[in-house]
Amino acid sequence: MADGPDTALAPIGSVRRTQVGREATEPMREDIRLLGAILGDTVREQSGDDVFDLVEKARVESFRVRRSEIDRADLSRLFDGIEAKRAIPVIRAFTHFALLANVAEDIHRERRRAVHVAAGEPPQHSTLAATYLKLDGAELDAATVADALEGALVSPVITAHPTETRRRTVFDTQHRITELMRMRLFGWTETEDGRNIEIELRRHILVLWQTALIRLSRLKIQDEIETGLRYYSAAFFEVIPKVNAEVRAALQARWPDSHILDQPILRPGSWIGGDRDGNPNVTADVVRLATGSAAYTALAQYFVELTALEQELSMSGRLVKVSDELSALADTCTEPARADEPYRRALRVIHGRLTTTAAAILDRQPGHRLDLGMPGYETPAELLADLDVIDGSLRAHGSAVLADDRLARLREAVRVFGFHLSGLDMRQNSEVHEEVVAELLAWAGVHSDYLSLDEAERVEVLVTELATRRPLIGPGAELSELAAKELDIVRAGARAVQVFGPQAVPNYIISMCQSVSDMLEAAILLKEAGLLDASGERPYSPVGIVPLFETIDDLQRGSAILEAVLDLPLYRGLVTARGDHQEVMLGYSDSNKDGGYLAANWALYRAELDLVESAQKTGIRLRLFHGRGGTVGRGGGPSYDAILAQPPGAVKGSLRLTEQGEIIAAKYAEPRIAHRNLETLVAATLESTLLDVEGLGDTAEPAYEVLDDLAARAQRAYSELVHETPGFVEYFKASTPVSEIGALNIGSRPASRKPTTAISDLRAIPWVLAWSQSRVMLPGWYGTGTAFQEYVGDGPDAEARLGVLRDLYARWPFFSTVLSNMAQVLAKADMGLAARYSELVDDEALRHRVFDKIVAEHDRTIEMLKLITGQDDLLADNPALARSVFNRFPYLEPLNHLQVELLRRYRSGDEDELVQRGILLTMSGLATALRNSG
Repeated sequence: MADGPDTALAPIGSVRRTQVGREATEPMREDIRLLGAILGDTVREQSGDDVFDLVEKARVESFRVRRSEIDRADLSRLFDGIEAKRAIPVIRAFTHFALLANVAEDIHRERRRAVHVAAGEPPQHSTLAATYLKLDGAELDAATVADALEGALVSPVITAHPTETRRRTVFDTQHRITELMRMRLFGWTETEDGRNIEIELRRHILVLWQTALIRLSRLKIQDEIETGLRYYSAAFFEVIPKVNAEVRAALQARWPDSHILDQPILRPGSWIGGDRDGNPNVTADVVRLATGSAAYTALAQYFVELTALEQELSMSGRLVKVSDELSALADTCTEPARADEPYRRALRVIHGRLTTTAAAILDRQPGHRLDLGMPGYETPAELLADLDVIDGSLRAHGSAVLADDRLARLREAVRVFGFHLSGLDMRQNSEVHEEVVAELLAWAGVHSDYLSLDEAERVEVLVTELATRRPLIGPGAELSELAAKELDIVRAGARAVQVFGPQAVPNYIISMCQSVSDMLEAAILLKEAGLLDASGERPYSPVGIVPLFETIDDLQRGSAILEAVLDLPLYRGLVTARGDHQEVMLGYSDSNKDGGYLAANWALYRAELDLVESAQKTGIRLRLFHGRGGTVGRGGGPSYDAILAQPPGAVKGSLRLTEQGEIIAAKYAEPRIAHRNLETLVAATLESTLLDVEGLGDTAEPAYEVLDDLAARAQRAYSELVHETPGFVEYFKASTPVSEIGALNIGSRPASRKPTTAISDLRAIPWVLAWSQSRVMLPGWYGTGTAFQEYVGDGPDAEARLGVLRDLYARWPFFSTVLSNMAQVLAKADMGLAARYSELVDDEALRHRVFDKIVAEHDRTIEMLKLITGQDDLLADNPALARSVFNRFPYLEPLNHLQVELLRRYRSGDEDELVQRGILLTMSGLATALRNSG
C-alpha cells in the first residue's frame, strides 16, 4: 500500500506541485509510505498474497488512471464479478489506508505549525495568539468588550451521524497510532517504556486489521450516545477547561477588573438522545439514558481527579499554615490516620460528599467512590466552593504552582461541566407539536378542533392557555400513543433539569418552525411538564424555546415570526426572565436541499441580517445556532472562515453550531487536534464580535443586491433540475446509494421523516451523503455556475459585471468563503466516477437527461469560478486540502468502483450478507477518506 515513487510528480486536475511544495510535504509522504507499507505487510500476512496482489494492482492502476495512462473502465474491470468474500478485504484495506492517511495528515499539520513557530513567524490566522494581536491593535475599551461578551458562549453541539459507525476499539487504536506517529515526529525511536515505535505501529495496525470496522447490527441510539461521550475522555476533559482558562486569563489581563468571561465561554452541547425529529427511536427512557450517562461521565471524571489529588496534596499541617476555611473543611473528616494531612482530609470530605451526590442523582455508580455518610452537594456551585477553599489555602502559603496544576483543571471542569456534562437539546418537528397540542386541547375541553383554526385564532387559544397554571391533562388522561410519548419525553427532560440542573436541557428546538403558533405549541408542552410558567409576575422557563428556520421561505420570514412572538407580552415576559436572551436556529441542510448551494447561503445571510435588525429593534440579545453539517452542502467548510463570514452583529459573543459524524472524529478525537479546532471557534467568535470583519462599509447594500440577483438565478437553475426535471427522484435513487442508506444498518434514524419518496421529506444527511458517495457532490455547487454565467452575460457590460464579482471576492469574506468552499467541493467531485454511478440507472433516456445536465453545470461552474477568482488551481487558497486530494484520492477510486459493483449486485437480488456488508464498508471507507461526506 506504499505510495509509488513517482506519484509526487503527477498532476490531479489543476493541482501542481512546485519543488518547494514537494519538499514541504515530503515528511508527510514519508509517513504515508511507512503506514501504507506496514498495512500492506499486514494485508499480505493476514489475508494472503492473492488479496495483497489485488490490492496492490488496484492501487497501481488507480494512480495510472490519475495520470491518464489507462481508462477508468480498465480499472473497474478488475472488480467485475468479484466474489463478495474477496471484495471485503480489499475494501477494508483501502478504508484502513484512508484512516491511516488521516493520521499522517493530522501529524503533518502539527509539523508545519511547529516549523512556523520555530521560524519566529507571526501567529497563524485562526489561532488565539493571532486574535489577541488583532484585539490589541483595535484599542478596545473594557466597557465595550464586557458588554459585547456578556453571556458569551461558544458551543459545539455533538450530533449523531450515520457514517460515524466506528467501534470504540477502532477509535482507541487510531488514537494510539496517532500518539506513536507523534513520537516519531519528535525524533523518538522508542516509547517511554522502551518499546520500538515501528514494532508498536505494526502491532496496532495488526489489531486494527483484525478488528471489525463496523457493527453488524443496526446502530442504536444507545451506541450513538456512547460514541458521543467518548470524546470527553479522549479530549474534551483535558482541552475545554484549558481553553476556557487561557481565554479568560488573556482577556482579563488586557482589561483588568472587568470580570470578562467570568463564566466559561466554551461549553459543549449534544443532540444525541434528545433529537426526535423524524426519529421514533427517541423515547423518555432514551432521554433519561442520555442525560444520566452524561452526568455519570462527568462525576466519574471528578472521582478520578479527586483520588489523584488526594495522593498529590500530601502536605503536613506541621510544615504549612493552611487557611481557617481549609481547616474547617478538613475537620469534617475525623479519620485519625490523616490528622496531620489537612488537604487530604479536606479532599476526602469533598470526595465523600460527591459520592452521596452520585448515589442520589445517578442510575449507575462510577468507581473511585468514597462513602463516608456525608450530605451530598445540591449544586455544582457548592462543590466548586469547596475546591476554591483548597485553592485559596494553597496560594496563601506560597503553593500557587500546586494550585495551578490538577486542582485548577478540576475547578475549571466543574465550572463548565457541572453535574450535567453537556446540555442536551430536545428537538421535534412542528407538525408533531401541532397534532399533540390539538389532542390535549380537545381532551381538556378547551377546543374540539384546534387544527381547523387560522393562525390568529390558534395564537389566541394558546396564549390564553399559557396564561393559566392549570394543566390540560391529569394522570388519568386517555391519550394517543403519539401524545403520550411526546409528553413522557418532555417530562424526562424536566426530570433532568430537576436532577442535574437547568443546564442539562437548555433548549427546546422546533424543526420546520413556520409561525408564532409553532413556538407557542412547544411552550404548551413545556408547561405540561412543569418546565414553563408564564402565568404570574415572575415567569419561569429554564428551557429556551428555539425556532429552527430551515427552508428558504422560512428563512426569509424568520425575523417577522420572531418580532411577532416578541410582541406577545406573555412570551416577551418569558424572554425577559431568561435575561432577554433568545436563540434562533438556522438550518443549512434543508435550505440547501430546498434551493441549492448559493441560494441557501444567501438566504441564511439575509436571514441573519434581518434577525440582527429585529434583535436591535426589540431589545433582545440574539444567539444564533448554526445547523451545520460536515459537508459544504450542509454548511460545512473551515469553521474560522465560516464564522468570520457572518454578517455584522450576528455573532455578538455567542455561537452554537452542530458538529456531526466523521467531522467530530477528525476535529476532536485527540487532545492536540481538539485544542486547535476549539481555539479556532473561540478565536473567530471573538474577532466577529469585537472587530469589523465584513469589510463592505457603505458598499454593503449594492453588494447585497448583487447577491439577491445571483441567488435567484441559482435557485431557478437548481429547481429546474431537482424539482422540475421529470424522473429526477428516480435518477437520484438509482444513481446513488441513498436507498441502501435507509435499508442497511446505518445509524438509528430513518432516512426519511415520512414514508414517501419526495425529496422534501428525505433527511438532509442521506441527501448529501448519497451525492458525496457517488462523487457528484451536487448540493455543494449545482446552480452556481449558471447564476454567474447569466449575471455576467456576453454583452458589452460583461467585463464590468465580471469585475463586480471579482471585487466582491477580494473584499467580502462571505463571498470569498462561499467560493472557496465550493472550490473544495469541486476538487472532491469527479464526473468520471459519477458516470460510473449513472450507469446504475437502467432508463438510458433518463440517465442522459439528468447526468448530462449535471456534467454541463459542473463544467460551467468550474469555468466561472476560475474567471472570478483569477486562479486556475481550484485549491490555490487551501494547500492542506490540495495535499490531501493529491495524496489520497487515488486510494478512493477502488472503493467507488467496488461500491458500484456491489450496489448493482444487491439491487439485482443478491441476498448475500457479505454483499450488504461490503456496501456498508465502502460507505464508511469513503466517508473516512473524504472526511466531510455527510
